[in-house]
Amino acid sequence: MSASRVRFRNIILSVLLLAVSGLAVPPLKVSENKRFLVTADGKPFFYLGDTAWELFHRLNREEADRYLKNRADKGFTVIQAVALAELDGLNTPNAYGHRPLLENDPTRPDVKDGANNDYWDHVDYIVKKADALGLYIGFLPTWGDKWNKKWGVGPEVFTVANVERYGEWLGRRYQQQNNLIWILGGDRPVETDTQKEIVRALARGLKAGDGGAHLMTWHPNGGRSSSEWFHADAWLDFNMRQNGHNAEFNGRYDKTREDYDRAPTKPVLDGEPIYEDHPIAFKAKEQSHSVAADVRRPLYWDLFTGAFGHTYGHHSVWQMWQPGRTPVNNPLLPWYEAIDQPGAGQMQYARWLLESRPFLTRIPDDTVLVAADPPSAVPGAGLKRYVATRDSVGSYALVYVPTGRPFKVRLDAVTGSKVKAWWFNPRNGKATLIGEFPNSGQRQFAPPDAGENLDWVLVLDDAARSFAPPGQTKKLTKTR
Repeated sequence: MSASRVRFRNIILSVLLLAVSGLAVPPLKVSENKRFLVTADGKPFFYLGDTAWELFHRLNREEADRYLKNRADKGFTVIQAVALAELDGLNTPNAYGHRPLLENDPTRPDVKDGANNDYWDHVDYIVKKADALGLYIGFLPTWGDKWNKKWGVGPEVFTVANVERYGEWLGRRYQQQNNLIWILGGDRPVETDTQKEIVRALARGLKAGDGGAHLMTWHPNGGRSSSEWFHADAWLDFNMRQNGHNAEFNGRYDKTREDYDRAPTKPVLDGEPIYEDHPIAFKAKEQSHSVAADVRRPLYWDLFTGAFGHTYGHHSVWQMWQPGRTPVNNPLLPWYEAIDQPGAGQMQYARWLLESRPFLTRIPDDTVLVAADPPSAVPGAGLKRYVATRDSVGSYALVYVPTGRPFKVRLDAVTGSKVKAWWFNPRNGKATLIGEFPNSGQRQFAPPDAGENLDWVLVLDDAARSFAPPGQTKKLTKTR
């Protein structure tokens, strides 16, 4: 059976299971080895996020339905959205004319009796719709500019006292929703001790309200990590980086490994890499706009250097831009067309690949690669950086190959007397068998498109394990 038919069958079975059981998605927790997220019963959870920052603020229900279904169909598992949104979310009403707060007071959410009568009813609708589609909401209580006057249009409205009350109200409201992950922050640095205490007070409030039912993290500004301010804080369940809108490995995506190596051990995720169709490094005139290849490379760079999942973004989708709205930084097409850009559909292939092999024992390990002379060729640098990951017990190894240059690997990174090798295509999710080889010494591989800037993943399996082809599974790998 082809990979596409297997995936279609799995989706249909998952939908039928949901219809029969009526169950919401399960709660999440950190894995025992502190490297991954798992469901309450210990099943691996692949965090495949999308940045839909203005979802609550700008889309009506029909539009939200369209967006969420599109993302569920493309294999996403988490939608990152902001309650008090960046683009004047306090003062510019949502699609139904509602604002979130009375007189911009965080202790006075604008809540009216009855259903569908206020801003928070609309947020509720989207959260529950996502739940029905098997999606979690990476829920940002506020964008960062609400306490930092240097950014955006939001006034400074938070204090240590009122933010804790706001967090407790939010926590109580969504206590029973399993499909939430709290993401504190909002793309801004913490510049003062007062701002740091505001963040901590928000975390205390959320926990007081929901009883600790949901995981928490922090979304930093570009090129930085939650670990800089909060790594030792008990409320921070996993680190979130914003490796940002640059296309190079060095100085950006290599930083994921730094958080992976921190003590105490916490999972790490890139919550905002370069977006598709975004001005590269914010320099459109010099570097133009990114394309699908530019968002695929960070996907594998992050995953193979220690991240437990990944977040995609599109420059039109985060701001839900469409004609008639003021554009931010030159979006190229409306959000409702951008949701089908190729990079969005290609993210799921990495999920398929990793779910088809032992999941919770995967570690980063570039020693799988044999460095060339000079090493600037392999493992390389910049846009052409090779990275590798493997099972800690040696049942498989994976090498991300960003270009068509031949390279060597150590076959003994994999256990067993024979190694079964595959090419996995990150652009269409298809696997091609290369062959089986005696497990001895080093071996050179050449990507199928020699000399072209087309990426591949080399998959090395212990042949005795009889794994399914990369990207396919012998049983359902779902979060239900």
